[in-house]
Amino acid sequence: MVHSVELVFDPATEAVIRDIWDALRDAGIPSQAPASRPHATLTVAERIDPAVDELLSPLTTRFPMPCTIGAPLFFGRAKAVLARLVVPTAALLDVHAEVHSRCMPHLRPGPMSNALPDAWTAHVTMARRVVPAQMARAVRIAGKPAEIKGAIVGLRRWDGNAKREFAI
Repeated sequence: MVHSVELVFDPATEAVIRDIWDALRDAGIPSQAPASRPHATLTVAERIDPAVDELLSPLTTRFPMPCTIGAPLFFGRAKAVLARLVVPTAALLDVHAEVHSRCMPHLRPGPMSNALPDAWTAHVTMARRVVPAQMARAVRIAGKPAEIKGAIVGLRRWDGNAKREFAI
């Protein structure tokens, strides 16, 4: 399993995302509900040393941070991941760069390439394993509302092996 450092949202934003997850599930599309908490991953590796929690704690003064969750997008084709873009702002990109810099020495074997600065796409996963026949319906469901105005309220470290989150 993987470990990650993630952005977490305010309760109202989480509720809108969970409603989308439920609508996707009800339509027979393999959504994230109820297995996960809405989040946007900042960095991910096979293992992240818990020492990063202390190194990242000064960043919590930047929250809450307003955010806009925008357009739906797919990663992959045959069994794709459906996500919604977290619209990048200078503040968000700065937090990502800081998290990357502070975590680098503590990621084993190193960060996954899609989490590197200049390669990162901020997103919230809506569904996994979406097949082409489901894509149009999935986008219609996941794309409403067109924009979700919300707030990022903090960071967490996720231990995928233990299925446990640690608030930072």
